[in-house]
Amino acid sequence: MPLLDPPTQAYFAAIPDGHVGVGEGVFDQVGTRRRWLAPLLRPLHRRGLLVAGWYTDVPFRIENRTIAGRAIAERTLMLPDGEWIMRDAVALKPHGRLVDELGEPPLFAASFDVGTDRGALRLTSRAIGMRIGRLRPRVSGRLVPRIRLREGRDADSDRQRVELTIDAPLVGRLYEYAGTFTYRIEKES
Repeated sequence: MPLLDPPTQAYFAAIPDGHVGVGEGVFDQVGTRRRWLAPLLRPLHRRGLLVAGWYTDVPFRIENRTIAGRAIAERTLMLPDGEWIMRDAVALKPHGRLVDELGEPPLFAASFDVGTDRGALRLTSRAIGMRIGRLRPRVSGRLVPRIRLREGRDADSDRQRVELTIDAPLVGRLYEYAGTFTYRIEKES
């Protein structure tokens, strides 16, 4: 990914066997600002997909591993009422899009178009699918919520900055997070 700045290239590079990528930082904000939406997000919160509620200044830790060609991530957020964990697995598919499977076991999958923005990685969702037993319904077109992620070096703090938003037609902003973190590769303990 030559269009990415060096710290962002390092963050998205494969993790060598026996090592783990560790990020530690703070989300400036995470969750939904819409109080009426928080109860509807609770089932997704319990499944480790989205934070139901609105929080600021939330410490977090991410651990990245590369397993069988997939980037496996576990994010631990230190919310006021305890730790909350989100897991996902990202793979580059033959059609050139990234697919992110969310949850443990995976409940949702999102397909993303990949781009760059001044050295940062930019992902924009194209389609979202669910797993309901053996069924895998897919939502695309005008009904699909739009997920946007931007991740790159924050010039002011010299840390990695991540920003994610989920917006739905007719409703607007459903969910967001933004924050900065440091990142390193270390031997697996």
